[in-house]
Amino acid sequence: MTSISSILATAFRVASFLFLRVIPSPLLQSAIPALLSLYLLSANLSSKPARGNVNPAAAVLFSLRTPSRIIRWTNIVINSLIMLAFLDFCVSPYFDHASDVVFSRIGAVSDKSAKILVRYPNLNETIQLIWRESRPNAAWNKGEILNLSQENDWADTVTLSGLWPSTKYEYALVGANASFLAYPGSPLAFRTFPDPHLPGGTHFRFVASSCILPNFPYIPLQRRRIKGFDLLAEYLFPSLPAIRAVNSTTDRNDAGTPNSEETLDVPTTLSPSFLLFLGDFIYADVPIYFGNYKESYRRLYRRNYQSSSFRKIYERLPMFHTYDDHEIINNFSGAGNDSTLPYPSASDAFQIYNANGNPSPPLSTKSLDHTPYYYDFHYGDVAFFVMDTRRYRSFPNDPSEEKTMLGEEQLTRLLDWLGKTNSTATFKFIVSSVPFTSLWGHDAQYDSWAGFVNEKQTILNAMYSVPNVFVITGDRHEFAAIEFAAPTQSSFAVTEFSTSPLSMFYIPIYHTLNMQSAETFTRKVVKEAPSVDAPIPAPESLPIPSDEATVVQSDGTPVSTKPSVQVPPPTSSESANEHNAEKPEIEFVIEEVPKERVIKYIPEGNYKWASIEVDTRNPERPTLNLEVVIDGKPSYQYEVVGVPVRLQGSTALGAFVTTNMKDILKKIGLQPAKWF
Repeated sequence: MTSISSILATAFRVASFLFLRVIPSPLLQSAIPALLSLYLLSANLSSKPARGNVNPAAAVLFSLRTPSRIIRWTNIVINSLIMLAFLDFCVSPYFDHASDVVFSRIGAVSDKSAKILVRYPNLNETIQLIWRESRPNAAWNKGEILNLSQENDWADTVTLSGLWPSTKYEYALVGANASFLAYPGSPLAFRTFPDPHLPGGTHFRFVASSCILPNFPYIPLQRRRIKGFDLLAEYLFPSLPAIRAVNSTTDRNDAGTPNSEETLDVPTTLSPSFLLFLGDFIYADVPIYFGNYKESYRRLYRRNYQSSSFRKIYERLPMFHTYDDHEIINNFSGAGNDSTLPYPSASDAFQIYNANGNPSPPLSTKSLDHTPYYYDFHYGDVAFFVMDTRRYRSFPNDPSEEKTMLGEEQLTRLLDWLGKTNSTATFKFIVSSVPFTSLWGHDAQYDSWAGFVNEKQTILNAMYSVPNVFVITGDRHEFAAIEFAAPTQSSFAVTEFSTSPLSMFYIPIYHTLNMQSAETFTRKVVKEAPSVDAPIPAPESLPIPSDEATVVQSDGTPVSTKPSVQVPPPTSSESANEHNAEKPEIEFVIEEVPKERVIKYIPEGNYKWASIEVDTRNPERPTLNLEVVIDGKPSYQYEVVGVPVRLQGSTALGAFVTTNMKDILKKIGLQPAKWF
């Protein structure tokens, strides 16, 4: 019985460590109290006398019976503290209700407007938002009066309209007598986006990630901390004018294992423009599901917003949100029915705290019987479409040929958006809360796009016809860059960046990502075989197809998006005009290409995000630079030189009007922001 009790005690400690520090699994959550109960029962039933020759260290480590009273009490204290930590982690989301939290955050920003969310509970006076340009002696403008009520959990979102593009503004809150409220202590600032209709390109940086759970991995007395946001704030807004960056000659190997790294200080030159949060903002069912009640969900949102870690971000950086399953319940499918439980309660909290701050749905969706959570927006000549992957998705056991993740209406709008942005945006980003690739195994085979084969192929076929399309995803608690190879010469490759978690668990041993798909296709490519007498053609003389983009990884090595350059065979007219000219002999070969392949895979790290820098100021060489940050340290860089896109012209003039002229126009009652 003594050996049984020590085995149970050891199992209790190991399970507790795994639950609190590695993965908060529901299986471990059930096992921990059971193991402790069995250990106590077996220890009390043991009739054998304690051995006196037990090594003290072993006795403490494995809870062995010993005649030493000090060691016995040491084990009691250790096991009690472990159980208290377990209880603290499990019940804190319930008792730490954050009902008195006061905050304001910057939501969606455009070239002419901004959304501001405010929560100010139990204040018995009218609250109004005021705003102005962030410059000396600028006058305050009166914004909307906040509609704060218990029904909406004392939160409201207002829209500031008539703003100028690429302009810094600030806002504050005042009471009924126009006096400033205690919060915020000083005005909060934001900058509007550039006008998407203006030529000249743009240069900006944004951050993307998903999945946060306060105080995980667990640390005692840190229940409100979200360490990923602390690290992100240090990365984005360093107190010193330099950050730590990985030397361009270092990297991680293909298996994701860190190589020895040299670091250097580099200046932060480009401020972030916004954060894309890709879902799992709360974990309604981890560590404990407290029921299908509105308050159960609202409490978790308030808990996150009261975190001083998160406050460092949302008061300084605009945020765009989508949701995933854990805002509702694990692996949720709504099937287009908003009454599917627990969607009504979950949607209520998401609407109040995150969705209301997103871009407003287009007027054309007014005919729908609900307010959609999918949306699109622009930053200059860069376009984004954020999908809703939960509300409309079919149930897992529905016939595979009929399954949909987006629903007919959303799919139609996505395809229409791809068609419009083909000539109005240089880079296009499609945002999905779950991976678009089918290379992940385990539950991703039915919960990600791998389980929606027909709809995924429909979207891929459309993306293949549009240059510079990237898919931004999260959910898997790993980083992976995936290439979807172009199936034909006239089509374009697609790249996916999947990054998570921002502050949650990762699995250190068990990995399910395949390096390439079993499905392949064949395509005709050029085999370099010049004749002896003919000169080798210069690279610029080869007609590079439009789907060829230059890629440079962090080791400085250029990588083609295809294994080799594809050159179309000459037409009959070209042959007739050039049959007398000496040309290199061109031999075509057929190669087999995987439909999907991994460019880079980094599974480790509790705190991950992708920083994406976009520069379209040179229309002939639009570039995208990805930096993946793991546990606060830049770990991987990836550069793509995109395909030049001839954009439609514009007559917008807003960004060229001086500040003095803006003031003059406003004084005579004109709103020029509406003209452009």
